[in-house]
Amino acid sequence: MDILATLNPAQRKAVEAVKGPILILAGPGSGKTKVITHRVAYLVKLCGVSPHNIMAVTFTNKAAREMRERLEQLLRQAAEALSLGTFHSIGARILRREGKAIGLDSSFVIYDEDDQLRLMKQVLEELNLDPKQYAPRALRSAIGAAKSRLISPEGYAPRVSNYFEEIVHRVYQHYQQLLSRSRAVDFDDLLMKTVQLFQDHPQILNRYQSRYVHILVDEFQDTNIVQYMLMKQLTGKHRNLCVVGDPDQSIYSWRFADLRNILSFEKDYPEAKVVFLEQNYRSTKTILKVASDVISANIQRKPKELWTENEDGTPVTIIKSYSAEEEAQSVVSEIEKLTIHEQLSFKDCAVMYRVNAQSRALEETFLRYGVPYKLIGGTRFYQRREIKDVIAYLKLIHNPHDNVSLTRIINVPARGIGPRTLSQLQSWAKAHDTSLFEALKQVSHPYSVGTKQSLPPRIVQTLAGFDALISELTAQSHKLSLSDLVNEILKHTGYREYILDKEGGEEKWENIMELRSVAGEYDELDPEEALAAFLEKVSLVSDIDELDEKADAVTLITLHQAKGLEFPAVFIVGLEEGILPHRKSFDDPEQMEEERRLCYVGITRAKKRLYLLRSYRRSLFGGSTANPPSRFLKDISPNLISPRDLWEETPTSVASRNFNLDSQSSPQPLNTLTLKVGDHVCHNKFGPGIVMNCNPTKDDQELTVAFEQAGVKKLLASLAPLEKIEKDFDFSA
Repeated sequence: MDILATLNPAQRKAVEAVKGPILILAGPGSGKTKVITHRVAYLVKLCGVSPHNIMAVTFTNKAAREMRERLEQLLRQAAEALSLGTFHSIGARILRREGKAIGLDSSFVIYDEDDQLRLMKQVLEELNLDPKQYAPRALRSAIGAAKSRLISPEGYAPRVSNYFEEIVHRVYQHYQQLLSRSRAVDFDDLLMKTVQLFQDHPQILNRYQSRYVHILVDEFQDTNIVQYMLMKQLTGKHRNLCVVGDPDQSIYSWRFADLRNILSFEKDYPEAKVVFLEQNYRSTKTILKVASDVISANIQRKPKELWTENEDGTPVTIIKSYSAEEEAQSVVSEIEKLTIHEQLSFKDCAVMYRVNAQSRALEETFLRYGVPYKLIGGTRFYQRREIKDVIAYLKLIHNPHDNVSLTRIINVPARGIGPRTLSQLQSWAKAHDTSLFEALKQVSHPYSVGTKQSLPPRIVQTLAGFDALISELTAQSHKLSLSDLVNEILKHTGYREYILDKEGGEEKWENIMELRSVAGEYDELDPEEALAAFLEKVSLVSDIDELDEKADAVTLITLHQAKGLEFPAVFIVGLEEGILPHRKSFDDPEQMEEERRLCYVGITRAKKRLYLLRSYRRSLFGGSTANPPSRFLKDISPNLISPRDLWEETPTSVASRNFNLDSQSSPQPLNTLTLKVGDHVCHNKFGPGIVMNCNPTKDDQELTVAFEQAGVKKLLASLAPLEKIEKDFDFSA
């Protein structure tokens, strides 16, 4: 295979510039993943660089997975030697191997967001701070901000300038103490501790600098200070740092991403080459022009001229509605048209919004009309209670000092260990500066260590039983495959009976069986290695990693989560002042620029069809407001907008219009069929069914239909693609 044959001139230039630092400014849809993977293949096949000496870093497991799959096609077996993964997974690997140098046990567990909040609540309780006055999430965010800037608890003290920061300092110190006692780290520690490791132990850093001759970083505009420092440390010897990014897609300042990293790259690396990737392979010419109109008002950027050889495409459709509910109906109506008249599937469509709360009206409408959807950012699989319980057992087996996991499952299923007993254990552990599991051992076997008996015999016996259970499962973990270990946990804890006895137990049990299937993927590894690898994987999984791209359902997703994805048809709802741009950005020019970048990211997810929607009234944030149209809509050239959408309005004229009859904002009648109870029908997605109920509405019918395969659905006759049929179906089969 000729590695350069399929590249355009700019991509080829980016691949061939292998010496020294290089900044690749890649517009959306310009093939940056292709450039990264072909650059790695070029280094290995044409430049003779060993895969062992190359590191490629990105931000999501999904992106890393896609990168690895492409590299396996280009390099075959040689791809296995590459160091490839997210920043956090790379940091975790280094700390597993080298962490002892800074006092970090190699069996450390990684606390996810839920674990961190549980620990934060314990911190507040032990410091006698009111969680209503000092929100755990706000404190966790403040600590995350400090860690992203490489500020330790000790380094935070001189920066305290007000009472809240004094509280943050106290909480930060105690939070780290409890993490250490549990032999745990949070996400931010994975990076901060790696940088500290290299700072404190130059000989270790030298080994990694010598190994990694070439380092490539994707989505560089999303890096924070600690990530930037880590890459600067690792490339200190060879300076072969290739960064790929786009300042116009920097939308994560709330995660402490620092736009200056990419804007100032040439100052930090004066010898750096700069390559622009401006040819877009994703979108139509019209969509690119709309995106350019919106983003060109920003100042903090490196201007690019995006272009494409794709068709002009259809004009962008702007839909105005009176309410969020009517807006959602418009989305459903347009999606039905696309599936019928343009042969798109539901999975080809995505609805994007600024804040999660906007999904409510959309979900209700999708359910009402029987349109399948998948909500990204809802209750994720690994965040479901039953899954968290089983994983907590696995974490405790792997690391008995994990206090958060122990408190989660010490009485799950119920075994008579109540809050009072747990509180006594926590007090004992705190007094003796040890973990809860060690305290449990001491208290449940007092005479063997000479400690005073302080609990009733029944409780001591129960604690001893729990100690024996975990000890036995820990022993089993050294010899059983991971899936068999899960089986042993379920068997010896009685968790199956416990979960099936709850509402929705069958579905919860199916989730656990799915978890067992995932565990089975690690069965070929050494048992101890398998458990550590599995726990690391589930701790670092993110919302977007769980996106099922095969399911034929409309994607409902926030604009922040949508970066890196693409869809034939994109609907962006809520284009109003106060929503997009968000009201918090009104007094901050930098935040307003980020809101504009967020809109730009949403627009450039679209391949063929783009819909921009706004509502005159919206119930959100605890009240109902009338919002003017987003300033971003006014930036779009009129010639790019569908002619039927070009009408000016004032709040008075909008309020006086009959929106229920407005052809631009209400669902268009797709079916004038009149049905009655007992009629047999066929739906183009749900198949054959029978009408169970008919409720007449204004100029329409709300139907309840029992489908042979899809179950009972509520549909509007005007929207649902139903056909009346004469054939009888046997629903009892």
